Amino acid sequence: MQKKQATQTRRALVASLIGSSIEYYDYLLFGTMASLVFSKLFFPTLDSFAGLLLAYASFGIPYFFRPLGGVIFSHIGDKLGRKKTLVLTLALMGLSTVLIGCLPDYEMIGFWAPCLLVLLRLIQGIGIGGEWGGALLLAVEYSPESKRGFGGSIPMMGSAVGMLLGTVTVSIMTLLPEQQFLSWGWRVPFLLSIVLVFVGLWIRRGLGETPDFQKLKDSGSVSKFPLGETLRYHRKEVLLTIGVKLVESAPFYIFATFVLSYATGQLHMDRGAVLNAVTLGTLFSAFVIPVTGMLADKIGRKRIFIMGTSGMMLFAFPYFQLLSYQSVYTLTLATVLGMGLWGVITAVMGTLVSDMFGARVRYTGISVGYQVGAALAGGMAPLIATTLIHSFNGSWVPVGLFIIVIGAISLVSALFVPNSVPPVFSTNERI
Repeated sequence: MQKKQATQTRRALVASLIGSSIEYYDYLLFGTMASLVFSKLFFPTLDSFAGLLLAYASFGIPYFFRPLGGVIFSHIGDKLGRKKTLVLTLALMGLSTVLIGCLPDYEMIGFWAPCLLVLLRLIQGIGIGGEWGGALLLAVEYSPESKRGFGGSIPMMGSAVGMLLGTVTVSIMTLLPEQQFLSWGWRVPFLLSIVLVFVGLWIRRGLGETPDFQKLKDSGSVSKFPLGETLRYHRKEVLLTIGVKLVESAPFYIFATFVLSYATGQLHMDRGAVLNAVTLGTLFSAFVIPVTGMLADKIGRKRIFIMGTSGMMLFAFPYFQLLSYQSVYTLTLATVLGMGLWGVITAVMGTLVSDMFGARVRYTGISVGYQVGAALAGGMAPLIATTLIHSFNGSWVPVGLFIIVIGAISLVSALFVPNSVPPVFSTNERI
């Protein structure tokens, strides 16, 4: 019995890793192509700056639909079960990504090209809105209490794995001549995502319900209206989740997406060198995340989150100072250090916020808070950073201040996160 449980736990960790990897593969792929391709192929009638802004807007605006996906799928997850939700969200994400790779550009169908691009991004955003919470709970609720820090870090490691897959595939395709890359090369990474989707669906279909949700079903304590219960009893916890999410989200997209257009456009650096730096930073974060998760089981999630957030705030100005030297070596160093700090934060963030909610509404609580935070500071971060750079005549100081302010909000939020973990269900959650 114990051996079977251990096998199920390992399978759950792999399933959560694949789901979150696809999520970040999709989003990082889109963010990269927004910098390199979409402004030229889908918004060609505008000048380069306006086209880049609209490309980033198509990347960021769907983030505001992620909370909708979080509400829809977390309702299913808290009411009917985690497994059903995770199959639906994975299929929705994968189909949207593949269809983006099949889209005709502006030259072929005119105005309909950017419209369809944004529509598929919206659908993708709704699917991802429910995916993260389910992937996290799959890992956390299958893990023993003493190893939930490590378990919760595995789906967060998916962000690094997905980003690595995205940057590697894009790097390979950018070896093509410019004309071929713009013609068909950019489509290949989107189409390849179907392989990950099939593997993820196969693994998830073999899993049962998580132990925590099964306890709720067996005791007849499943919530009838998870969203209403969450907003009635857990408004504070949702707000704290939003606050904590900000520092995990904004710096990530600045280090991984904004830097592509900033370093190649503003600093006139080689595109391949920038992509290689992001790839190395991603590799480093993929190592940092599970190690931090194991450390969190020893010294506490909250303590590590506070240290990581403080480090991120202190690094905001040195990061841009290193970029300003316009050297491949300092660019790589800045990216590796930045992604390493982000890895410390993201490793514990998911478990930190899930600890605040009982299992009855855990999916809903973390999904709503996480996705609202992502909408406020994640997808819009490259757009905000690009606008600030342009508005202040190329100065990076406002972007550094933006990271510091975001970090301060998250730091204050983390100080109010309780240290205790709630039971599977508590008295005040029974409606």
